[in-house]
Amino acid sequence: MKIFGLTGWSGSGKTSLMVRLIPALTGRGLRVSTVKHAHKGFDIDHPGKDSHNHRVAGATEVLVSSPRRWALMHELRDGEPELTLDQLIGKVTPVDLLLIEGFKRDRHEKIEIWRAEVDKPLIAPDDPTIVAVASDGPVPGCPVPVLDLNDAEAVAAFVVKRCGLG
Repeated sequence: MKIFGLTGWSGSGKTSLMVRLIPALTGRGLRVSTVKHAHKGFDIDHPGKDSHNHRVAGATEVLVSSPRRWALMHELRDGEPELTLDQLIGKVTPVDLLLIEGFKRDRHEKIEIWRAEVDKPLIAPDDPTIVAVASDGPVPGCPVPVLDLNDAEAVAAFVVKRCGLG
């Protein structure tokens, strides 16, 4: 399984690119999965649902299944540390390409999403794991190739070639 990431500052457009990049890659016949880091807490369950009641009652894990999908929720309790990216990857069913959103300090190769209007510094000059920058304009002082943020097909072509999937 090849692993490749999208990273950048909050508000730069990582998720917007991701949701355009996935169909560009699956349209090439690749099986793609994703891992997304959430800095703040999140919840995929809702009060009043049976699965939520199971968690609130103290279940460590709740697996919900239907004819169309399943989801496993694992509660971190009593100071349990957040899983590392490597630990999370170990929980993913192998596919052709695992796309990682966030995890900017981990050592997998990534494209940095950068837009001048976000008013944050470019990460690429100080991070050798960033192999390209996707932007909607010029990127002064960029040490790696610059891709058009609005051209998901070009970004997909770059990822496919970089990962040796072409």
